[in-house]
Amino acid sequence: MQGNIERIVIVGAGNLATNLGEALRREGRGVEQVFSRTRESAAALAERLGCAYTTSLEDIVRDADLYIVSVKDEVVGEVARKVAERAGDGIVVHTAGSIPMSVFGETHARHGVFYPMQTFSKQKMVNFRELSIFVEASDEDALAALEHFAHMLTGNVYRLDSEQRRYLHLAAVFACNFANHCFTLADDVLASQGLPFNVMMPLIRETVGKLAVMAPRDAQTGPAARGDLNVIEAQRQLISNELSLTVYDAMTNGILHYKTYTNHGSKDD
Repeated sequence: MQGNIERIVIVGAGNLATNLGEALRREGRGVEQVFSRTRESAAALAERLGCAYTTSLEDIVRDADLYIVSVKDEVVGEVARKVAERAGDGIVVHTAGSIPMSVFGETHARHGVFYPMQTFSKQKMVNFRELSIFVEASDEDALAALEHFAHMLTGNVYRLDSEQRRYLHLAAVFACNFANHCFTLADDVLASQGLPFNVMMPLIRETVGKLAVMAPRDAQTGPAARGDLNVIEAQRQLISNELSLTVYDAMTNGILHYKTYTNHGSKDD
């Protein structure tokens, strides 16, 4: 099976599915069919990729080489199991970082996980060459095939089991989702003073850029890292939004007490 993935079906038409479909198209690998429960979404992605589409799981083509299930986490298991019924000798994978491979249940179809770790939006296509893909499969042959397929998109391909991937996804939530929520709150503060968010971009780029040469804990700066309680209290008085104040207090306390709670040294280091 390794290297023979030619017929590809994408089940889903959301952010990840759209980016993955585009990445495959750029690599000259056509998608045979896309599925979405809504005709508008299915037709839009199909037109983008130049392929057929369906809005019915019963009409998904049979015996493709690879079925990529990229749907909302709460329906991954249900959809993946239905797709597996049509897969024949093909491989069915889901793309969810927090969902274990066991979600496939007792299916006899070859199955696995194909998890590109990145934040995806339809408005901005990502460069798959720069991200990492984590794979898991029900058997060694399927795993080798997924690795070979993933290497077509990026050189950063790793085998990772479901338990490890849970922690990887948790780390991603801290590093990406929570960070972006802080960007959103920062944007609210700036907007209240008539300032555009792009004034933050040099600071954000430098903050992230430093992480290529030093550990995050060593790159931490700001009033909480310095233990400057006067500045912290003055900033708290500026915050009128209860949600923003809750986040500010939680993040400040986290920084103030990080070394104590994580055994990375004492606060007097």
